[in-house]
Amino acid sequence: MLVTGAGGMLGRDAVAAARAAGHEVTPLTRAELDVADAAAVRSAFEGSRPEVVLNCAAYTNVDGAEDDEPDAMRVNGEGAGIVASAAAAIDAEVVYPSTDYVFDGDKREPYLESDPVAPRSAYGRSKLAGERATVAANPHHHVVRTSWLFGLAGKNFVETMLRVGRERADVSVVSDQVGCPTYTAHLAPALVALAGSDRFGVRHIAARGECSWFDFAEAILGRAGIACAVNPTTTAEFARPAPRPAYSVLRSERSEATELPHWREGLDAYLTERSERVAA
Repeated sequence: MLVTGAGGMLGRDAVAAARAAGHEVTPLTRAELDVADAAAVRSAFEGSRPEVVLNCAAYTNVDGAEDDEPDAMRVNGEGAGIVASAAAAIDAEVVYPSTDYVFDGDKREPYLESDPVAPRSAYGRSKLAGERATVAANPHHHVVRTSWLFGLAGKNFVETMLRVGRERADVSVVSDQVGCPTYTAHLAPALVALAGSDRFGVRHIAARGECSWFDFAEAILGRAGIACAVNPTTTAEFARPAPRPAYSVLRSERSEATELPHWREGLDAYLTERSERVAA
């Protein structure tokens, strides 16, 4: 298995999960492989000859993409197509993690794989382009939409809340955006488990349950024992450059749907592993 973007939050957990599952892994960080460089990608794949490519390379700055859509598209869209095509050339499967941002957020019940896509942000458009490029370039594709990722190997909402909670007496968090906070250490093994299967296509894999960012913040600070008041606010009051889906809960309609633990279990696992790392 070859993992692109191996230095990122999901990529690091994917490498660990692949090794734990007994795969021989070639991890390539962004510095080691630019997925938008077709010649470099072909050379890397031909050299290592993986059976599965897990493409975790991504432009993830949601707000930054509004001012830099060409660069987001270069990595998330064009780069995804290049990776999928190079994988197909050596008869390898490709796994492409995607996002809830491909939906508009107007629905009020969980989004399924068959629901129409309508991204409202540059980031969402770039990831949808990556989905389509992956599907077009490699028939042996797994496009996996997930939601609200947090993990120990990168910047995330949990760490932000822990830091702010220790620095301030209160914090305001939006309560009108609802999704599925998904722990990358739970998602990564599910991505790895797709390897070698014939269950190709688009699928949703996210944590069970749903909550708002406000609910998530309260849970984070409560479980960490931090006495910081969380005040609800609205998206309109907390304006950001990129529009966010108001509702982006993901569920699967596939017969072989993958079930992840509840988001609260993910949060507990994150905090436990975080404490163990600090203690070590």
